[in-house]
Amino acid sequence: MLSGAKVLWVNPVGMPDYDAPMGELMAGVKLPGTQIDVVSLSTAPLPVHLEYRTYEALIVADMVRLARTAGEQDYDAMVIGCFYDPGIEDAREISGRTAVVGPCQASVQIAANLCNRFSVIIGQEKWAVQMRERVAAYGYTHNLASMRSIGIGVPDLQKDCDLTTARILEAGRLAIEEDKAEALILGCTCSFGMNELVQRELGVPVIDPILAAFSMAEYLGSLRRRFDWTPSRVWSCAPPPEHELAAFGLFNAPPPIGNKSSY
Repeated sequence: MLSGAKVLWVNPVGMPDYDAPMGELMAGVKLPGTQIDVVSLSTAPLPVHLEYRTYEALIVADMVRLARTAGEQDYDAMVIGCFYDPGIEDAREISGRTAVVGPCQASVQIAANLCNRFSVIIGQEKWAVQMRERVAAYGYTHNLASMRSIGIGVPDLQKDCDLTTARILEAGRLAIEEDKAEALILGCTCSFGMNELVQRELGVPVIDPILAAFSMAEYLGSLRRRFDWTPSRVWSCAPPPEHELAAFGLFNAPPPIGNKSSY
């Protein structure tokens, strides 16, 4: 039987607007005993979305700092709450016994267990190349049927949920009928709250990346508690030497947490 876990969800932007709705979504599906802490960043200035590589690059150092903090504070898992999975490899190196999860990786891993071919529904065509790179890096290129854009940027996905859902339905139908997709992944954490309706309408699994990443984090936390399965720390997984970290003073400053909510 799965047990609860201690999960840190990081919204890697300089605003807390999504902290509460995302935290409430996860709280509604968590296992008994699971603790969820949702944080956004304090570093300034920071963008309110990561649609561009320029913006993403600015927050990678913060993901590394928070991964270090997650390990020190004995979180079972930390989630980097953006579908680009920004800085995930860098954060994993320094996270101690804490697993670091990305919504893209979690979503494609789950989808590949439910179907042979999936499509990712993305906000704008701009995202496609970078997201394809991620899917390829995780080894799922052969499962990717297509990426279908709905022509809506991250800041606008939650402004008119009816419009966003309609666009997702339209793109999803095309992905199923023309690209032969057997499941859909919503390719942005800001598309939360829409997968159930789309799934009912289209009749295929529709994966919400928040639920996928959180469930994966909770599961990995359960495995840590049951079997002591934690991130490897040998060879390519080895962290920087502690004496160097101390000499460089890299983690002397407080973690870059702006807002924190617990569920």
